[in-house]
Amino acid sequence: DQVAKAYAKDSVVFIFGVLALAAAISKTGLDRRIGILLLGTSTSLVRFGLIFGPLLAITASFLSEHALVAFIAPILMLVYIGAIKTAGITKDKGLVVMLLLMLTFCANIGGPGSPAAGGRNAVMLGIFSDYGVNISFSQWVKMGMPFVPVMALVIAAYFLIAFRKKIEAQSVNIAAEVRRESDKIGKMTPDEYKAAGVLLLVIVLWITLSHRFGMGGPVILCLVLPNILGVLRWRDINSIHWDVVALYAAASAMGYGLAATGAALWLANSLISLLPGFLKSGAGLCVSTSFITGILTNFMSDGATVAAVGPITVPMATLSGTSPVLVGLATAFASSFAHMLVIGTPNNAIVFSMAKDPSTGEQLVTMKDFLVHGFAIFMLSLAVLWIWVFF
Repeated sequence: DQVAKAYAKDSVVFIFGVLALAAAISKTGLDRRIGILLLGTSTSLVRFGLIFGPLLAITASFLSEHALVAFIAPILMLVYIGAIKTAGITKDKGLVVMLLLMLTFCANIGGPGSPAAGGRNAVMLGIFSDYGVNISFSQWVKMGMPFVPVMALVIAAYFLIAFRKKIEAQSVNIAAEVRRESDKIGKMTPDEYKAAGVLLLVIVLWITLSHRFGMGGPVILCLVLPNILGVLRWRDINSIHWDVVALYAAASAMGYGLAATGAALWLANSLISLLPGFLKSGAGLCVSTSFITGILTNFMSDGATVAAVGPITVPMATLSGTSPVLVGLATAFASSFAHMLVIGTPNNAIVFSMAKDPSTGEQLVTMKDFLVHGFAIFMLSLAVLWIWVFF
């Protein structure tokens, strides 16, 4: 009974519902429409960084960042090819690296914005419940969302400064390419309107009723509507990544086991004894836990990182007299900083796989590019989190 209860948490139902809802949005083509809407203002590289970057990051707080990146990356490759043809050159390494890495990094840092941003946040909600801590959708957004657009602007500033002399093709009009893509898609279909209505409804229910029905209740309710409206069928839901649902269920159960047996408290106590005094409580504990999480999330999935670190860091907060919400959110936020390696997040893998010259097959964005620029963005992410958010 205890094992079943540990698996069937609200957070597990929530992540299943989000994946199924994403299937409905993808099936109707609404994700492409959103991508086109976000890129419509990018008439120059400066506007791409300072307007599109924050818009994408905020959108990735509520929708699947993987779906957004998967659609937008090919459009940016078309933009790149058009720009080098216009400039009369065969390759512009600086331009393609800037376009694609800014895309994936801005999508990555949407994670702190809301609980709907990914399974890592759902896992943290489950860990909170193990220790009797309840946090609503609106409370999370109030604490996490301010970080997202600010960090996106920092990412944009980094690339605009670092690549100002490396880009050969100076005339880059992303909006023009987007308009051509939009003409191919045509007007919004009735199914897209239905999917958009369901998406807005679930966000409203999360904000207003999550304290009463949890995070899973509203999304399950809203999954009934696309079926009634004929947008979604069981075969569509059955095609979602069930292994991801099983992973988060297992992670939640392992976290519950650590909490129920006292193993998490023992681990936390052992770790606290190793830390210097100023990193054992308050903002110092947030700094140390976010750094550990940030390093780990570059080598393993964000959900698995939170599942491994969260059950230790939350009781560490309780033992040190620090708010478990602060330390838990610090852990969840830092799990979005998987910028350095291609394996860190599906966003990075999608961008890496698409960043190839269509005529020669040359890899335009390399693992070294991820490591060099990803490390810089990782350090900037920690700096913004520590200096602006914690202190």
